[in-house]
Amino acid sequence: MSRARRKPQVKAVPTWRRHSITALILAASTVLALRAFDLQVLDRAFLENESAKRALRHVEIPAHRGAIRDRNGEPLAVSAPVESIWVVPGDLLAAPEYLAPLANLLDRDVESLRAELAARSERRFYWLERHLAPAQARRIKALEAPGVASAREYRRFYPTGEITAHLVGLTNIDGKGLQGFEAAAEEALSGRPGKRRVTRARDGRVVDAGVELQPARPGQDVRLSIDLRLQYLAHRELKAAVQRHGAAGGMVLVADVKTGDILAMTSAPGYNPNDRSSIGDARMRNGAVADLFEPGSTVKPLLVAHALDAGLIAPNATYDTGDGWTQVGRLTVQDVSAYGVVDLARLLQKSSNVGAAKLGLDIGAEEVFSAYQRFGFGQPLYFGFPGSRPGLLRFWGDWGEVTTATASYGYGVSTSAVHLLRAYVALARDGEMPGLRLRTDQAAMPPERVISADTARRVRRMLEGVVSEAGTAPQAAVPGFRVAGKTGTVRKVGAGGYAEDRHQGLFVGMLPAENPRLVGLVMIDEPTRGGYYGGATAGPVFSRVMQGAAHWMQLAPRAPSAPGFTTVEHRLDRESRS
Repeated sequence: MSRARRKPQVKAVPTWRRHSITALILAASTVLALRAFDLQVLDRAFLENESAKRALRHVEIPAHRGAIRDRNGEPLAVSAPVESIWVVPGDLLAAPEYLAPLANLLDRDVESLRAELAARSERRFYWLERHLAPAQARRIKALEAPGVASAREYRRFYPTGEITAHLVGLTNIDGKGLQGFEAAAEEALSGRPGKRRVTRARDGRVVDAGVELQPARPGQDVRLSIDLRLQYLAHRELKAAVQRHGAAGGMVLVADVKTGDILAMTSAPGYNPNDRSSIGDARMRNGAVADLFEPGSTVKPLLVAHALDAGLIAPNATYDTGDGWTQVGRLTVQDVSAYGVVDLARLLQKSSNVGAAKLGLDIGAEEVFSAYQRFGFGQPLYFGFPGSRPGLLRFWGDWGEVTTATASYGYGVSTSAVHLLRAYVALARDGEMPGLRLRTDQAAMPPERVISADTARRVRRMLEGVVSEAGTAPQAAVPGFRVAGKTGTVRKVGAGGYAEDRHQGLFVGMLPAENPRLVGLVMIDEPTRGGYYGGATAGPVFSRVMQGAAHWMQLAPRAPSAPGFTTVEHRLDRESRS
């Protein structure tokens, strides 16, 4: 008989073990829950920040730079969108098969490109090429080379090139103004960059277009007072005169008498802001504002005007210039010719240094100083352009007889072209000297009366004789208009004193003389051919520029039968004879 099968006996699990396992499970769940809470709540900001460091980027959205325009809205400086290529050097070096096609598209040598990247292999960002045309940038991006990406930027273009370079200036490659109004109006032109959040892969490519956090605010346009038509004419005539006379340089300025607006301002030598190879420190300086020179005989009308207005001399005063020379201490003052006894009109017409010296010595050093100070010499000009210099006008108490005599015909005093132009605007404006203006969106300084209207008109009538056949500047005449003006011929200072063979020829004048609307200044620096006197070098440039200015401003010429009318044929014949 078989043995009966026993049932297996199941041992009961101890209660303590059951409780232990349950406790372990609960503890693990609690730890996981606490860790999840720590990650999701307590460390959320830290983790998101770390994630953003690796994937999210805040990209600057460049602001469109405002344009610079002339008074009629013609563009002088504009910005156009371009693409710039940047790279993570190490990532690109890790894929050498892309170097040759990339170098080919950039028109570079592949080995020099490899060396350029190797020298910056630790960097996470490097500009490879700036300001490419969009089509070229698209071809580079089509390679899909690792570590290579692009960014939208703006490049500055100057449609008028050299013609307005000294006024407009230029920007650096990052779009920041360096010279001229690009620098002076930087705040208005630059605008405000925007900000965009994007997600990028490790090689720098944008994976997600992201969200615009702050839109870019474009810069404002800046409108200058110059008229581009007149600026072009002034630049062309100046450049031709510099070449014709073999000169080192020169400048031309034209101002509107009524408003004080500067309608043209150009100087030579110049540069083309679109061609960085033509740029040098000397060429970039706006000589019309920054350069100082001794004004020579162009100050004589200012001295006469002050002396008349202050009652220091009578309107019929005369001076005996003798045989064309006089001795003042150790100084011999000379004229070109012997003029004998001259009245004030003839003193200016013939530009007598002897007569001017005697006038200055008669009224004294303090009054000669006051004359020039009254017309703004030695004082700063506030018209929004960088680099303006006040000139040099030493205190009269330090003058002796020689200094007083030489200052009376424009030596020992230095000024800028803008200061001299402004002084003549005061003569043209019946004795009111306005603030000059180069931007139409800025208010000019209020005018200041420096002499009476009667005195200003009297001096203007005298200055008409300068442009007559008997004066020093018949070549400055403008067909159909009465012109009043003054020549100046200045010996330049060298290492050993005044040079015998280096001069500046000047002419400053206005038209119509009876009721002036325009004032122009021309200076030719160091002419070496065709004479060096202001009437011969600067006078013809003034004539041509002001004829164009009168036409564009629709100034009505005098009738052909009127006294002082000069025909074009007569003027050209006279210039050929000279």
